[in-house]
Amino acid sequence: MSDAPDSVTPIRVMIVDDQAMVRQGFGALLDAQPDVTVVATAADGLEVTELVKRTSPDVILMDIRMPKLNGIDATKAVLAMPGLSHPRVIILTTFDADEYVFDALRAGASGFILKDATADDLVSAVRVVAGGESLLAPSVTSRLIADYATRPAPRRDAQKLSELTERELGVMREIATGKSNAEIAAELYVSEQTVKTHVSRILSKLGLRDRTQIVVTAYESGLVTAER
Repeated sequence: MSDAPDSVTPIRVMIVDDQAMVRQGFGALLDAQPDVTVVATAADGLEVTELVKRTSPDVILMDIRMPKLNGIDATKAVLAMPGLSHPRVIILTTFDADEYVFDALRAGASGFILKDATADDLVSAVRVVAGGESLLAPSVTSRLIADYATRPAPRRDAQKLSELTERELGVMREIATGKSNAEIAAELYVSEQTVKTHVSRILSKLGLRDRTQIVVTAYESGLVTAER
């Protein structure tokens, strides 16, 4: 296991999956981490909003396919809840090219992870998303982004991008290809801290939650296309 980051307050996690074995297995694994605590589990998306009110999770591991209310609609419901510091959502899926992942990202999920991911990857995913980042690093995500770019989608108003500087637009393009801050810094010949500053400004100016939403906006506004 990776060393846990120093933290006084543990990351509060909710697990939503219609398979009891998944809930129990992931729950036991995460509860064994010194910086993570599982505060709730649910077997269907219908239970999620009420549990969020009661337990205030930081991160939700959300199954994408559930019988009554699926993970996409449950994610939308959670992020639409008023008066809350909304939890971040990691979508759980069995397939790396699951068509519903695209809709989940549009709905506001911070990324996804395969159910057969290693224990280290699962724990790392929770820590990364709780820290405000998004799950866009794995090689499988590059395939998803490429596929996503070719799909029809509601076009976001490109006019809003006019608030960004040319440098910020350049950073946004690089993020949309899945590059890390360090890779972007090397590409643009600037410091990693400068890239972080640009990312913060992009999020603030466009009213976005995280890097995943930057990717979605870059494609849906036409800033980046599949041919890039």
